[in-house]
Amino acid sequence: MLEIVYQSRFKKDAKRYTNNKKAQKVILETISLLQTGEKLPQKYKEHPLIGNYIGYLECHRMPDLLLIYQRSDGYLKLYRVGSHSDLF
Repeated sequence: MLEIVYQSRFKKDAKRYTNNKKAQKVILETISLLQTGEKLPQKYKEHPLIGNYIGYLECHRMPDLLLIYQRSDGYLKLYRVGSHSDLF
């Protein structure tokens, strides 16, 4: 199981979802799956990013909820969470 590291940017992004219980649940479920270290199911559309986010992975949850993260050396680094317009 990977140890989770929350980046400060992720914490700020996550605060936007404090009143959205459905989004909170989806985010926590996704983090739990990622923490196992296994590849996500195909429906999450996990893929590597380029540009400013090179070296990071992204997965899609809900219609417009993205999670940007990195797996390395036993750690799961959570970098950003939000919609396309918030993140890009």
